[in-house]
Amino acid sequence: MEDSVDRIAAQWKRARPDLDMPSAQVLQRITRAYRLQASSFEQVFARYGLSWGEHLVLAALRRAGPPYRMNPTTLFDTMVLSSGAMTNRLDRLEEMGLVRRLADPNDRRGRLVELTTKGRELVDEAVVAHVANEERLLSGLPAADRVKLADLLRKLLLSEPFLSLDPASRAAATGAAERPRRRRHATEPLPRLSGATRARRPRA
Repeated sequence: MEDSVDRIAAQWKRARPDLDMPSAQVLQRITRAYRLQASSFEQVFARYGLSWGEHLVLAALRRAGPPYRMNPTTLFDTMVLSSGAMTNRLDRLEEMGLVRRLADPNDRRGRLVELTTKGRELVDEAVVAHVANEERLLSGLPAADRVKLADLLRKLLLSEPFLSLDPASRAAATGAAERPRRRRHATEPLPRLSGATRARRPRA
C-alpha cells in the first residue's frame, strides 16, 4: 500500500538521497490526518449550527460539571486558542443563547462564562454525533492498533521537543500555571523606562 506521503518521500530520495525521510513521513501523515479529520469535524458540527472551535468551548464548560461555569482564563487554558479567537467565539455563543457571561462573586472585576440549559442540551446532542464520527474515522484500525497508536502519540507529545513548544502542556507537566500575556491596548500609554533601562536601549 502506498499513499501520497510515500510518493513525496520517493521523490526526495531521488532528488536528495542524503536526506533521512522517515521522521518527515511520520509528521506529514499526522498533518494530513489532522486536516482530513478537521474537515470531517466541521461537517458534523455544522449540522448543529456550530464551528468546531465553538463546540470546543461548549464541551469544556460541559466537562467542568455543574454549574458548568468557568472564568475566561481557566477556559482559555483548556484550549489552543488566541485570546481574540476566544472572545469572538464567546460573543457568538452568547448571541445564540448557548452561554452567558456573569459577574464573578469572588472577583469584583472578574467575569464568568456559564453554559445555559440550551447550550448543555445542544452540546450533549452534538457530542454523540462527534464521537460516532470519530469511531467512523478510525474504523480502518483494529481496537488494539488504536490503543497502540494513542500510546505512541501520547509518548511523542510528552517528549521534551514537543513540551518545549507547547506552554500549556509544559505547565501541566511541571505543575506551573502559565497565563497568556495581556496585550497592551492601543490607547494605553507605553510603560515609562527607568534611566538604567533607557541607557541599555539600543539606538536605531
